[in-house]
Amino acid sequence: MSLSDDIKAALEDNDDLMELLIGGIFAEVEEISKQNTPGAFDATTKEIQPCALIKLGVETKAGPYARSVRTPVRIYVYQRQGYDIIYPAMDLMFDVLNDAKIGERVWNIEFSNDIKGQRDQALDCALGSQIYTAIRHR
Repeated sequence: MSLSDDIKAALEDNDDLMELLIGGIFAEVEEISKQNTPGAFDATTKEIQPCALIKLGVETKAGPYARSVRTPVRIYVYQRQGYDIIYPAMDLMFDVLNDAKIGERVWNIEFSNDIKGQRDQALDCALGSQIYTAIRHR
């Protein structure tokens, strides 16, 4: 499994989080869209449901080992409007991911920061995001 799939599986194991993110958690896709992630949208209203997208960033070398890297992990959390689901979901994700070893080659996942109060213009919805750094053996 990839790092993003391992993180997705760990988040999906949290029942409280999955009760909030009824549209699902997605990894290995470019963006939330009706074409790429149809489950993120309500079948009747066609509006976005609370959901999350995991994206990996550019890895950088991290010593002291020759094959150790730092991999940024950004998780976007969406809902149609307001932040009453986004913020509690971000708190639960923190509980699952911060200072965790997830996946075979990960030594540690460290919380970096929250970005709250955003808006996704393309989807016309509320957005929050979190950034973590996975320190791992590549």
